[in-house]
Amino acid sequence: MSVIDARPTLNAPDDDPYLWLEDIDGEKALIWVTEQSARTLSRFGGPPFEGDRDTLAGIFDCPDKIAGITRRDRYLYNFWRDAENPRGVWRRTTLAAYMAAEPEWEIVLDVDALAKAEGKDWIWDSASIEPGRCESAVLHLSLGGSDAVVHREYDLTTRSLVTDGFNLPEAKGNVAWLDYDTLLLSIALGDGMATRSGYARTVRLWTRDSDPLAAPVIFEAGPDSILVFGFLDRTAASERVWFIERGFFSTVGWIGDRSGPKTKIDLPRDASWNVFGDWLAVKLRNAWTVGGTTHSADALIGISLSSFIAGARNFATLFEPDERCALQSFFWNDGKLVVSLLDNLVPRFDMFTPGRQDWTHRTLDTMPAATTVRAWPLDAEVHESNGEVLVSAEDPVTPPQLLLFNLNGAPRLGAPVVLKRDPDKFDASGLLVTRHEAGSTDGEIIPYTQVGPENGNGNAPVHLTACGDYGKSVLPHYNSAIGKLWLEPGGTSVVANIRGGSEFGTRWREAGKRAKRRLAHDDFATVAADLVRRGVTRPGRIAAEGGSNGGLLIANMLTRYPERFGALFCTVPVLDLRRYTKLLAGASRIDEKGDPDKPEDWAFLSQMSAYHTAEAGQFYPPILLATRRGDDRVHPGHARKMAAKLQALGCPAYFYEAEVGGHGAGADDREQAAFLALGYGFLRDAIGFSERL
Repeated sequence: MSVIDARPTLNAPDDDPYLWLEDIDGEKALIWVTEQSARTLSRFGGPPFEGDRDTLAGIFDCPDKIAGITRRDRYLYNFWRDAENPRGVWRRTTLAAYMAAEPEWEIVLDVDALAKAEGKDWIWDSASIEPGRCESAVLHLSLGGSDAVVHREYDLTTRSLVTDGFNLPEAKGNVAWLDYDTLLLSIALGDGMATRSGYARTVRLWTRDSDPLAAPVIFEAGPDSILVFGFLDRTAASERVWFIERGFFSTVGWIGDRSGPKTKIDLPRDASWNVFGDWLAVKLRNAWTVGGTTHSADALIGISLSSFIAGARNFATLFEPDERCALQSFFWNDGKLVVSLLDNLVPRFDMFTPGRQDWTHRTLDTMPAATTVRAWPLDAEVHESNGEVLVSAEDPVTPPQLLLFNLNGAPRLGAPVVLKRDPDKFDASGLLVTRHEAGSTDGEIIPYTQVGPENGNGNAPVHLTACGDYGKSVLPHYNSAIGKLWLEPGGTSVVANIRGGSEFGTRWREAGKRAKRRLAHDDFATVAADLVRRGVTRPGRIAAEGGSNGGLLIANMLTRYPERFGALFCTVPVLDLRRYTKLLAGASRIDEKGDPDKPEDWAFLSQMSAYHTAEAGQFYPPILLATRRGDDRVHPGHARKMAAKLQALGCPAYFYEAEVGGHGAGADDREQAAFLALGYGFLRDAIGFSERL
């Protein structure tokens, strides 16, 4: 037990005896965190944990793993981390060299060397290369893994930092090049420049050798917006600057110039859209009646941008969904629109080419067949695209392969060319991939994919996970950590497609939002019950994992469906729905979750706020709550307070906090390996993984 006394109850919504744990670097809070993390490591550390950590680190640092690439000008750029370069190197090569078995790479920046030289905990985020000469870049470097970054100008020719260049202190936001001497600055830096969510609310015109805080504001939004940004559209015939205001489910855009916005794009706020040259493609979230035509929800429509601005509304219908077929994403490449679909969870791709009279449609039927297939432009800048597209294909037992596809193949599109293949990371022999469905509490059919031995004998150790939030579609993919630490030793893995994602379009998405989020939680519990009904396993052998908003899902399994699980791994979670809008970027999720300051919203939020619904005298399965101190998106206080409360209630709750890393991942591959190895070791121990396999 901690030397710090924990007050044992939490009754009223605003009665929070563990508020002191929200002080991220407070002395009292850190004493508690240190003691709790040490207790967890003492219980689940040791040689087995160390072996798993080292095994995963070796997999993540594998020298034969696929090097992800993006092209700028004549170079392919890659950021690479391995055991010798834990913080990584930014490097480049040519396409011809990359296609060789052993590419030769030119090191552009060694982040480990920079961190050592400056005595800073630098972690790579990204870089923005100046489009004209491609000889200068603005580096985005994180201190410890936070979303906030430091911007540093870097000379790609001399391989040196530009001391008097475009440099900014730590803040959330981004920059966009207009030309070598001018940037659009969209960053929450300076008084009044941040939204309530902590992101940029202004776009400023920043010229070289001037004070960024004095840069004139050319666009701004209100503090309740989530963020704004601007960029130069180089596909236009003349200079065209876009200004974008984003809400969680809304986008509003203006066309303008260096002086600011001029013309608002009159589209539904909840639509998503993209432009190439004089062509506009729009994906609707809800039905829209315009120009005498009603376009259905989730439809994809297109029109000439100049005609639209002039008042025309004669959109061409490019795609219309059905009950189980939904648009996932779309992008422009060399004037062609590539559309990604899921047809009953099977990936499909189409291509549309706009013309004076009609849009030409082609089905990209030579794409590889796999459970998970993604496509994206090879070129980082759309104005540089030439029809070359990267494709990734994988399934739960087949590692990814990276392919190159040419949209301009004629007269028929050929098969993609394999560029690289990932090596096998675990022994998949004897594993079967099967798809199943379960009826949720309201009768909705929830699909899920199971990977494991043919027969669970009613006692299979099952790892169950899902996403079900923010419109993300989750398909069964090659998970090397689960494969090595769970499947290879004889376990079974299950991925559930619960509501809240976009697997089946807006209907599926909306059914897991706000008050309906309870249905998404019901979906997950339904899948757990179905595994038992089918004779795969029993409740005490089901281990569930979820992170971020998925952490809220896992905590609701603890409080609402504890009898269906044997153990729970809850990472970087949102758990206190009374205070989440006041913690870091929490306010950005109000449209998704609801506003606890509104009584009508708190009425349903209070039923899902696991921090409040956990109560004494209840059976709860063992749970490990894990977070990272550098997470500036979801406050570590959520996990800290939940662990403290559960322990005060006498529940088998453990807590671990990594000192480095942010919301998405660890500071390096070894830290990420340790985080996962600890979690999976806990789950295996709690459900008695090795029993009767």
